[in-house]
Amino acid sequence: MARQTRKEFLTLSALLAGAATLVRAPFGRSLAAEPLPPQQARGSGIEADLVVVNGRVHTSDATTPTAEAFAVKDGRFLAVGRTSDIRNLATARTRVIDAGGMFIAPGFIDCHCHPSGVNELFGVNANVRTVAELRANLLKRIAQVPPDMWVDAFMFDDTKLDVTLTRQHLDDIAPRNPVSVNHRGGHTSWYNSRALELAGITRATPDPEHGRFFRDESGELTGRAAELARGKFAPVGVRAKFSPAEERERARQGMRHISQEFAKVGLTSVHDAGTNQEKIRAYEDVYRAGDLRHRAYMMIRGGAYAQLRDAGVYTGFGDEWLRVGGVKYSADGSASERTMRMSTPYVGTNDYGLLTMSQDDIYAAVDDAQRNNWQIGIHANGDVAIDMVLLAYERVHKTMPQADRRYRIEHCTQVNPSLISRIKATGTIPTPFWTYVYYHGEKWSQYGDEKLRSFFAHRSFLDAGIRAPGASDYGPGPFEPLMAIQSMVTRRDFRGREWGPNQKITVNEALTVATINGAYASHEEKTKGSITAGKYADFVMLERSPADVDPNTIKDIRVVRTVAGGKATFEA
Repeated sequence: MARQTRKEFLTLSALLAGAATLVRAPFGRSLAAEPLPPQQARGSGIEADLVVVNGRVHTSDATTPTAEAFAVKDGRFLAVGRTSDIRNLATARTRVIDAGGMFIAPGFIDCHCHPSGVNELFGVNANVRTVAELRANLLKRIAQVPPDMWVDAFMFDDTKLDVTLTRQHLDDIAPRNPVSVNHRGGHTSWYNSRALELAGITRATPDPEHGRFFRDESGELTGRAAELARGKFAPVGVRAKFSPAEERERARQGMRHISQEFAKVGLTSVHDAGTNQEKIRAYEDVYRAGDLRHRAYMMIRGGAYAQLRDAGVYTGFGDEWLRVGGVKYSADGSASERTMRMSTPYVGTNDYGLLTMSQDDIYAAVDDAQRNNWQIGIHANGDVAIDMVLLAYERVHKTMPQADRRYRIEHCTQVNPSLISRIKATGTIPTPFWTYVYYHGEKWSQYGDEKLRSFFAHRSFLDAGIRAPGASDYGPGPFEPLMAIQSMVTRRDFRGREWGPNQKITVNEALTVATINGAYASHEEKTKGSITAGKYADFVMLERSPADVDPNTIKDIRVVRTVAGGKATFEA
């Protein structure tokens, strides 16, 4: 894909934000720059900025899989090899780190995430384990707002609460305020009776297309709503209002916070799968202030996509820190919330899940992206939705062929041999959840053991020669890469139950998923994803190798240092 300068990108982001002027941030090295040839990196007279020696270096580079040491200059790896050789590139001005046998890998890459940090700093926390805690957190906010103002809670996980949440649990603490408790998965919410009343929703209200109001056995509303049914609540009640300056400051603080959290766990690159106008500005503000600690591949959706597309922007605008990625759509429901669209029902039900796009919608979205030189990623969890997305990719593959498009299926949870073959044939990149087996284990009984053999199918993808990366989908899933590696290697949940053991992969394969495969998903494998001379100096230092510990404890390995562009973003 064509890549543009940071100046071009910032000019167009200013158009998008409606700004009259925009101060230019310092230029980074262009993504178009070619990696330094290894022989040049080892030439005499070159002085390294940083040298790391005596490490156990996993490079994710197939030509030289392991090393002891490496040197960094101007934010890129200068040379990789033996400690005795790399030391020769150090002078009195070079910082030298003796790794003391610790494990070093390329910086981890999360290929589907929803970073914001705003709710984490300012929202009502619903990531609790008892209804009493949830009610207490809601009451604190209710006491601060007037009647009829919405009170929203985030990061709720229904299967981890001590009881099944219903609207009655919310009614007595909020008789006059509409309340929404939003699932961390992002596809379902729980509402109290006041919210239902304001939205005019009764037991007689039919489900909207691509949505559902959940009911109990008697037909009474439980307060839970899924997918597009949640849109009925958007225009009613009173929402908290902030000035443009306040909104921008909240977004800036949130992005700075979440970027710090990413660095703590070894993430150096994150694909933001829901970037809009406000997010673009937040990234730019934090980057300009020197507080951005991860590289962002911004997958654009909604009105932001139309504005960027019409301004002539396409995938690749930006630089190595902030880059426009693909356009993002959603075709079905959620795996963690049990709304994804499958060809067979959930255990013990006649429920097959929900679609959120029609086949014609998918065709139109893919055609538009292809015509305008955009990579496209479509959220599709269930086998029905995956089939629909592949039909569109196969169609455009024939009618508007372009080299190396790298269509994406976000999540691509439930596959079968036929779907895998079609994914391979079209060069499609699946981005399976990588912390879900471990973290969401209590949900998988609603799918059953047989289905889990085809879920999060890293083994099947790798065996088929498909370069599948990993993705947390945070907030739906935790973003810690070491939890992800443990989850993929063991296929065990937090209680120790094994799900789909046929999909286990090795530690080395999991490291490939977490590094170079992630770079491939964004057309960046020539500049990141491995410890290779000429690539960006992104790496993580771990106290122990994931291959040296009990696989069920990989998530507990301590991250000692995270480095992006040769500079520490986190040090323990």
